[in-house]
Amino acid sequence: MTDTVTLTVLNNAFVNVCREMGLTMIRTAFSPIFNEGLDFSCVVFDRRGNMIGQAEFCPAQIAASMYIVRWTLEELGVDSFEPGDVVLHNDPYRGGAHIPEHSVIRPVFHEGELFGFVANVGHLAEIGGMAVGSFAADATEVFQEGLRIPPIKIVKRDEHDMELWQLIMANHRTPRNTWGDLNAQIGSLRVAERRMHELLDLHGRELIDQAADELMDYSERWMRAEIEAIPDGVYAFGERMEDDGVSTDPVSFHVEVTVTGDELIVDWSGSDPQTRGPINATYGVTAGATYNAVFHLTDDGIPKNSGAYRPIRIIAPPGSVVNVQYPGPSVGGNTETHPKLADMVIAALAPALPNRAAAAEGGTACNFLFGGTHPKTGDYYANYHLEGGGWGATAAQDGNDAIIVKNGNCRNTPVEIFETRFPLRVLEYSLVDDSGGPGAHRGGLGTQRVFEVEENTEVTVNALLDRTNSGFGAWGLADGKSGELAAILVKRKGESEFRTFTEVFGTASGSKFTNIRLQSGDQVVLRSPGGGGYGDPTERSDELVREDIAQGFVSEERARSEYGGSG
Repeated sequence: MTDTVTLTVLNNAFVNVCREMGLTMIRTAFSPIFNEGLDFSCVVFDRRGNMIGQAEFCPAQIAASMYIVRWTLEELGVDSFEPGDVVLHNDPYRGGAHIPEHSVIRPVFHEGELFGFVANVGHLAEIGGMAVGSFAADATEVFQEGLRIPPIKIVKRDEHDMELWQLIMANHRTPRNTWGDLNAQIGSLRVAERRMHELLDLHGRELIDQAADELMDYSERWMRAEIEAIPDGVYAFGERMEDDGVSTDPVSFHVEVTVTGDELIVDWSGSDPQTRGPINATYGVTAGATYNAVFHLTDDGIPKNSGAYRPIRIIAPPGSVVNVQYPGPSVGGNTETHPKLADMVIAALAPALPNRAAAAEGGTACNFLFGGTHPKTGDYYANYHLEGGGWGATAAQDGNDAIIVKNGNCRNTPVEIFETRFPLRVLEYSLVDDSGGPGAHRGGLGTQRVFEVEENTEVTVNALLDRTNSGFGAWGLADGKSGELAAILVKRKGESEFRTFTEVFGTASGSKFTNIRLQSGDQVVLRSPGGGGYGDPTERSDELVREDIAQGFVSEERARSEYGGSG
């Protein structure tokens, strides 16, 4: 039995290896989505495919990586790996979250024997397909979403397979960035391998193996204790998305959470069949959302390794909107569906855990993608832009403002960086007053950003949002009210008002569309939704209402109508 101090030191060491991988990505990647947005995750596994370390990056990718690595090992075989190999993989049907996210996996050999694997999952900003930025909001099959790559060695014994590289880059619109970003991912694996060698040299293989197993068992015991404290029962919740990007019909989701002793069974069987459009979730997405929610409701001190996931069982029927089957599209499932699924589990368990649950967050990443030929360089560019929204309030406090959806954990790209890289100006970036759902504790505020296309420029834009239609706002809890809606609007040069893309361009969905060409002087408003409120708004203290008015978070009119004239 390893002593507690040594276990703590080694757990921190595993986490720090992953953090250093992330720092390597930030410093060497070419695209803002990595070096500013941090849309990647870094993990360490043992030789059986058990996660033994993760850093604080994207929850969706971290959870999916467990399936990506384990299923890759099952498909290729552990014995197929040699020192210096790197396997590349982005297939959403093989455990991935969605097709833009590329996993690189490298074995770690120590003294000639396989110890385990280090992996990096990152969202490449452009991988081909029918839409610039590879976020085809009206795709009806995976082939329209980009180049799909099964698990394959892109590096063999530290030698790059240049024929495979050429094939990949010939299918991406921005091959220079593909080369730089994938090599940043691969470079981070080399850093992690060196750090793992140092740990193994310092402590010995036997102790590291034993400690990793004991840490997983410890996490499992702690998670089981947390679950056992929840009253036994069946807890359910339902939610809808406004459309799938192809049809205007809403899409329904349903979850039942069964608590029995120290285990959870999370059953998504009541959800709709998979849709024609790309808001389908892969199994990795649904599993990741489920784990994400449970981690939000339990002690955050639990070491996050495979042991913490063991007491949670998931039912997601193949061919449903929560477990898409080939060749269904799924690019929006990770960004739009995951946060709603996570909030559904939280809402289902809210009656049992009222002091831990939060109202719904904005629940959309406000995906705005664009590309074209840069007027100053003549080079083709593409960018994937995310926007933070309001988070849900809790029994203890207001929701946070302008935070990316809970599956992402990504940072905001600074305006200064954005404008130096791309031919769009940011005319406004602000919090949206009155956007947080009223409540004894108020939902967080959404944001508004206004872009303008620069002179002598044509830009092709795509969008994939949700929560833009009446009745689809982020719900409140305990009599709290819904947050305000998201919006994406356009104003053509010379016009006086913003209108929906459906009104101007005839798109089937007002929030999900592809390949719209904007010209110099055209403007786009991107508005993120607010979070839901918690508790009866009339119970909000007069002091907090007055402070909201003074800060510009709530208007005097809203204070009178929602908070009983407290302002």
